[in-house]
Amino acid sequence: MIIKKYQGRTEAEAVLKAKEELGSTAIVMNVKITRPKGIFRFFRSGTTEVTAALEEPEDVLKETSAIEKRLDSLQSMLERQTATGSELKREVGSDAVKEEAVEKSEAFHCMQLIYSTMIENEVDEKYANQIIGEIDQNMRSEAELGSILAGIYQKMILKFGEANPITLSDQKPKTVFFIGPTGVGKTTTIAKIASRFCVEEKKKVVLLTADTYRIAAAEQLRTYANILDIPFRVIYTPEELQQAEEDYADYDLILVDTAGHFYKNEDQKGEIKNLLDSMDQEAETEVFLVVSATTKYADLIEITQAYAGMADYKLIFTKTDETAKLGNLLNIKLHSGAEMSYITCGQNVPDDIEQFNGQSIVKRLLGGK
Repeated sequence: MIIKKYQGRTEAEAVLKAKEELGSTAIVMNVKITRPKGIFRFFRSGTTEVTAALEEPEDVLKETSAIEKRLDSLQSMLERQTATGSELKREVGSDAVKEEAVEKSEAFHCMQLIYSTMIENEVDEKYANQIIGEIDQNMRSEAELGSILAGIYQKMILKFGEANPITLSDQKPKTVFFIGPTGVGKTTTIAKIASRFCVEEKKKVVLLTADTYRIAAAEQLRTYANILDIPFRVIYTPEELQQAEEDYADYDLILVDTAGHFYKNEDQKGEIKNLLDSMDQEAETEVFLVVSATTKYADLIEITQAYAGMADYKLIFTKTDETAKLGNLLNIKLHSGAEMSYITCGQNVPDDIEQFNGQSIVKRLLGGK
């Protein structure tokens, strides 16, 4: 599969560039609008970046083979369930009309079982229907299990899009904020990321916390900073954050923990919003919303909506090891439109964190091991 990014003044212009290079069959995976910053932003137009993908024939064959090997449980179930349809086909002999009807019935049955598997893994009905509907348009008479399964697998990967983790540039420092409700593991997640950049990539990292409500959280982050031998500071006001930016101007990465709170607490949300708004428009910043994979879907919707007005955020899902049902990762990705970045799968620092892998999650959503 070929995946590339294209920029233009408008979405249409960027998509046209993608189609010209990749062809008319290219699929648009993501659209990102970048607005100009700084005092001259009113005199400059923004840019639109689209991420497009093209499935190569060789890749499709390789993926189909891999899927059939890895999704053993679903494969076996589908083959057993469609055996009845195959027997019916033999009974009708060479009658082309009846044979086509049986093939369509088998294809429908396969997609119905795949749909049930997605629902069992708590993919929302709306999105499961959407995925099956899109595939059904191209495979109404396709009865081969491998092709149907491969098509749905690829469609779901495209809907997740590429992972967008923290990346560093020549501009220093990059300031990264972590927001989210209480109890989702923000502080531990920050420690894992800090350790990766500090120990593995040899970058200069600073830890800040604006969580002045929970002393234990600040002390936990201070302990990690001491272990990593990196600076740590508690931030009480936006002005103190600006001062920290100046003090650590030669560092690569500043990671900022914020207070976890009930997502309907307007006062605490306002404090975080003020902190984010205090950043220099020319500074390089990112915001990550940290949520738990064990949280109910209805609550996740309200959480993502509550934080949507603060900033454009990327998603980090924690506690993926504490649930066998990962449908909410796809649900919230499609509901919020935010990019996926990391998932965490335990409390061990720095090991239990990894960059989001769409292929791995989709295999689990389709019943694979």
